[in-house]
Amino acid sequence: MPAPFDEPPLGPGEYRARGDIVRSLVPGAVLAAVPEARAAAGAEGRRLRFDFLDDAAVLELLRLRHLDEAALHRAGTRLGIPTALASFALFAGWGAYVQHWEPGREKYLYYGLCGAVGVLVVALYAVTLTRHWGSRPRQNVRARAAAYRRIAHLARDHGARLPDAYPHYGPYPFAAAFRPEAEADAADADADADADADDPDTPADRRGGPPGTPDGKGP
Repeated sequence: MPAPFDEPPLGPGEYRARGDIVRSLVPGAVLAAVPEARAAAGAEGRRLRFDFLDDAAVLELLRLRHLDEAALHRAGTRLGIPTALASFALFAGWGAYVQHWEPGREKYLYYGLCGAVGVLVVALYAVTLTRHWGSRPRQNVRARAAAYRRIAHLARDHGARLPDAYPHYGPYPFAAAFRPEAEADAADADADADADADDPDTPADRRGGPPGTPDGKGP
C-alpha cells in the first residue's frame, strides 16, 4: 500500500487519521496506566498477535490503516466516476433519442449495450472489492486497528486523559476479520527472500541486481 504522492512526510509519532488530518500517537504507557485497558491490550494482543502497548508497532499500524483507507478511497473514485458518467450517458441517450425509436434492431442494440455496460460495471466492482476488502493482510490491519480503537476508548472511559475521539477513525464493522494464515504466508515469503539473497545460484534479478549479473552488483 504505497503512500499517496501528494502527502507531506510525517513527523515522529504522527499519523494520518479520518479526514486526512495529522494526529499524534498517545503513548502506550498512558493506556497501560488503566488496568482495564492494560488487560484488554493483553487479551487482544494474544488474539491478534500484536503488542498494543508498543509505541513503534502501533504507530506503524495506524499509518498502514491510513494507507488502506486511502487505497479504498482511490479505488472507489476510479470506479464511481466512470460509472456515473456511463449511467448519465445511457440515460441521456434514452431520454433524448431511444425512447422515441420504433421497436427494431437499433433499439435492441441499445438494450444490449446497456446490458454489457451493466455486466462490466458489476465485474469491475466485484474484482475491486475482492482485491481491497478481501486482502488478508489488509484485513489483519483493520482487525488490529479496530481492536486498538476499542482499547483506547476503554482507557478513556476509565479515566485516561485522551484527545476526544482518539484514535480518530471508525470501528471497522466488516472486512476486518483476523487471518492468522496471512501472517504465516508473510513469514514464509520473508524467509524465502532471505534464502534467495544468500544463495549464489539465485538469479540476480530475484536478489535485486540487474539480470545477467551473477552477484547482483553489475558486470
